[in-house]
Amino acid sequence: MELLMYLGIFAGALTVLLLSSDWFIDSAEAVGLSFGISPYIIGVTIIAFGTSLPELATSIAAIHTGESEVVIGNVLGSNITNILLILGVVAAMSRGGIRMNGQMIMEIDMPLLVVSAFLLFFCLQDAALSVLEAVLLFTALIVFLVNSMRTDSDNDNERPKATWKHYAMIVVGAAGVAIGADYTMHAITKLSELAQIPSEVIALSLVALGTSLPELVVSVNAARKGKSEMAVGNVIGSNIFNTYAVMAIPRFISDLKIPENVLDFSLPFMLGVTIMFAIISTLNKIPRAAGFMLLILYAFFMISLFSQ
Repeated sequence: MELLMYLGIFAGALTVLLLSSDWFIDSAEAVGLSFGISPYIIGVTIIAFGTSLPELATSIAAIHTGESEVVIGNVLGSNITNILLILGVVAAMSRGGIRMNGQMIMEIDMPLLVVSAFLLFFCLQDAALSVLEAVLLFTALIVFLVNSMRTDSDNDNERPKATWKHYAMIVVGAAGVAIGADYTMHAITKLSELAQIPSEVIALSLVALGTSLPELVVSVNAARKGKSEMAVGNVIGSNIFNTYAVMAIPRFISDLKIPENVLDFSLPFMLGVTIMFAIISTLNKIPRAAGFMLLILYAFFMISLFSQ
């Protein structure tokens, strides 16, 4: 009964976290547009950051509860889930697969994604992340943002008015994210104790899956409207933010525990999945057959986590 109770708390807290994150993103987007910021810049900053907000919030909460190993689980689990589950589902349900016609994706964003995966892999080889390495990751994030902004040529933007409700929802959304993250971490700690499952495994599986559900819904809806390529940009931006921001910011607060099982399996698996994603992308599309392959790999990842 106690296990079911904390599963319920986990589900409820995660729901609050995700809903609050959506409110924050939507309101921040409206305020940004009211200041004349272009939709592209909002996409690579507010929305891209917002998709990683649940992971960042739970990671910071993990630091305060002494479960810092959840941070690396959050990052790796979300990155793996984004590529294998989200792109796998979208490609599998699209008859022609996911077409990628954007030159920027292949020449800029995809190389930056691969670099971020390699950078994290090498930074963690000593089973630790130093403050200097955190600064390196955060600097790489700034470079990514600046590079994205340089591609923006939209100087004539409509300025819809932001109401007081938008500003109020930013505050409410931020408060909801903080509360949801705290209770999510509380539930993770208790579930870890009751089920005798390491907290980083819960982060790699349940938390990663839960925080990726909104992106999955958005990507599936986009695919139904014939805009499945949007899922690729969403995954690339989210993974880069996860690797740089969600790893670096918590490290500025406290030391991070990097479990051996993460170094032995999840970290190399994330790197391999990212490289595979880049190789498939050279076809300028993700074929439907590749989508099924990604889903099989996701099932293998989940089974391997719990079989350990």
